[in-house]
Amino acid sequence: MEQISNQSAESKSLDITDANIEQLKQIFPDVFSEGKVDFDALKAALGEAVDDSDERYNFTWNGKNRARQIAQTPSTGTLRPYKEDSVNWNSTENLFIEGDNLEVLKLLQKSYHKKVKMIYIDPPYNTGKDFVYKDDFQDNISNYLKTTSQTDSDGNVFSSNPETSGRYHSAWLNMMYPRLKLARNLLKDDGVIYISIDESEIINMRKVCDEIYGEDCFLGSIIWKKKTNGNNMGYIPPVHDYIIAYGKKDLESAITGFPLTKEFIEKTYSNPDNDERGAWTTSDLSANHKGPYFEIVNDATGQAFLPPKGRYWVFNEEEVKRRIKDGRIIFGKSGNSAPIQKKYLKERTSNHTKPDSWWDKHGYNSDGTKEIANLLGPKVFDHSKPTVLLKKLLLMTVDEHDTVLDFFAGSGSTAHAAYDFQTEHELPIKTISVQLPEKTDAKSVACSMGYKTISELSLARIKKVIAESTQEHGIKVFKLDETNIRRWDADFDDLAPALQLAAKSIKESRTAEDVLYEILLKYGIELTTLVEEENIKGKQVFVVGAGALIVCLDDDITEAVVEGIAALIDELEPESTQVVFKDEGFANDDNVKTNAVQILKQHGVEDVKSI
Repeated sequence: MEQISNQSAESKSLDITDANIEQLKQIFPDVFSEGKVDFDALKAALGEAVDDSDERYNFTWNGKNRARQIAQTPSTGTLRPYKEDSVNWNSTENLFIEGDNLEVLKLLQKSYHKKVKMIYIDPPYNTGKDFVYKDDFQDNISNYLKTTSQTDSDGNVFSSNPETSGRYHSAWLNMMYPRLKLARNLLKDDGVIYISIDESEIINMRKVCDEIYGEDCFLGSIIWKKKTNGNNMGYIPPVHDYIIAYGKKDLESAITGFPLTKEFIEKTYSNPDNDERGAWTTSDLSANHKGPYFEIVNDATGQAFLPPKGRYWVFNEEEVKRRIKDGRIIFGKSGNSAPIQKKYLKERTSNHTKPDSWWDKHGYNSDGTKEIANLLGPKVFDHSKPTVLLKKLLLMTVDEHDTVLDFFAGSGSTAHAAYDFQTEHELPIKTISVQLPEKTDAKSVACSMGYKTISELSLARIKKVIAESTQEHGIKVFKLDETNIRRWDADFDDLAPALQLAAKSIKESRTAEDVLYEILLKYGIELTTLVEEENIKGKQVFVVGAGALIVCLDDDITEAVVEGIAALIDELEPESTQVVFKDEGFANDDNVKTNAVQILKQHGVEDVKSI
């Protein structure tokens, strides 16, 4: 029986470096020598695509290489279930995770790889007052627990990032880069990430996203009017934020747009010339991709037209003449303008309309503040994004059973919007919210009301929305912590205590369910997968995903218990099954463990492990 130890691959989150190397091996097997990459051979294989000149265009800052390393370093932490803080634990597919989003994103890499349709984040804007996450390359879990004062009263606190800092932009970029890189792995091929940002870092945010997601994957930016006046701030007082959007691979399916409405049709289509083909609107006859380039002559006036500079006609000369004769290409509504084409309502192939880039009727920050005030009380949280804004993003992006992720959850606006959206459109979607237990200001209204952290406030809001909803929603709560599996931390001057503990693989303070969900993460199983419990010969047996995974972490496991598990597998008839025991849980001696493997093999189970 293979053992899962704290040092094994299964005790950590997905190792992205190893995964990248495996992909490279599949594409360029000939560039590997003795298991290592031969860069000279790789350069030769890539040919002219390699740019190694000193003056090439690039985007860099102090700490970038370390930020890359942090993104690729597996997490040794885990997510512990908190049923007592949850709502409808057994039925909900919504998650709330309290913890450092860097580590949480690492832990979700296996279970949610390519499963998220939409990511929306409203990260720190780097205004000088935002918190800066001080990521620890060696042990970020310990760093996180100290920073949030979960281990001792002397833990470090987050620091702001004032403009007087010598590396003001670098500190912010070092925080954002690994999180954005990890987030990309979770997106489906037709997934979208939306990022709210203001003038402070819009340029750098675009550059870092161009590098991680690709310049060709930039879908556009929305200018959102967030308030009615700029309060005389700066030379040109700002009243807007940006929402930039990037896709991953299948860009054509990334944003579906808004459903076609009667109001849109009446505003857009008309039939002023009584065209027998019905109502129509106009559309540009040119495009920026290479195509036909020639003069189009208006026979009525003799005027000739070329495409606008840098553009080309979408049809060839023969097709243009045919469409002019057919009345499908006209020279403006007056007959004296540049050529345009008619687009008929009855010939539309899509029942959606594309969003435009100017949003001035999608709520203000003040509306978001009022929403949370109505739920939890006045002045609890300021500048929360309004749900009407987020519901518009959902409307133009998600479909039934899609997953939406927000790893800077803040006050919980995204989850709130998603719950309302499901009710309004009768469209079931799943949400994952991640929020750091950042302390509220001791003098704040939130703190006086008992909300000691932003994550407590966020969860309280989500629960209030659930309670007031006309549909049955829920939330499954997890918290980031150190692994449930013991490490070998021996004092070589006093080995006796360590040797006594060595026989126990699981920390004493952890429950069987704590360990179960760590196993789910390591096996790449979603945290909302159905888990049922069976009692076999007095032992607790977890049945995950209708038998895809069987976990028994009790002590004194006998062959009779193993036979009972085998009979259960026969009854469930899963396509394949993995079985996990606790290494020290077998009764008597190693014979039971050995026999357990053989018994399960006879019932078609090849994957048996112990922790």
